[in-house]
Amino acid sequence: MALYEHVYLARQDISAQQVETLTEQFKTIIESLGGKVEKIEYWGVKSLAYRIKKNRKAHFSLLNIDAPPAALTEMERQQGLNEDILRFMTIRVDELETGLSAMMRKRDDDDRGGFGGAPRGRPDRGDRPDRGDRGPRRPRDDNSMNEEGGF
Repeated sequence: MALYEHVYLARQDISAQQVETLTEQFKTIIESLGGKVEKIEYWGVKSLAYRIKKNRKAHFSLLNIDAPPAALTEMERQQGLNEDILRFMTIRVDELETGLSAMMRKRDDDDRGGFGGAPRGRPDRGDRPDRGDRGPRRPRDDNSMNEEGGF
């Protein structure tokens, strides 16, 4: 059997519980045709780069699948018929990723505060060896402004 990573996007106006129900339906289809779903990840509601069928956001879900191609074809056919599914994409892989996917690791990094200990919103850029010393700052001279208030 072949290994696949399958991601689908569901409309934002359905609930997370309904997305889980959809995922269970797809899992049942795969298992009834001799396949196995190794891992399921719900990535949450995320903004889309562009509108898809008048939706600006969608529920994202990942399935790691070990199944024959016929099982995957049937699942994709069912998703194409379902009005709640906006898009789906299946990629054949050599081996399934164990542990958290990149999207879940990103969420964990975001929860920890971003840039590895630097203050939020202003990362520590370190020294800039390509720039020389700027020297002391000059005090601002009030005479440097013209009559209209500009410089």
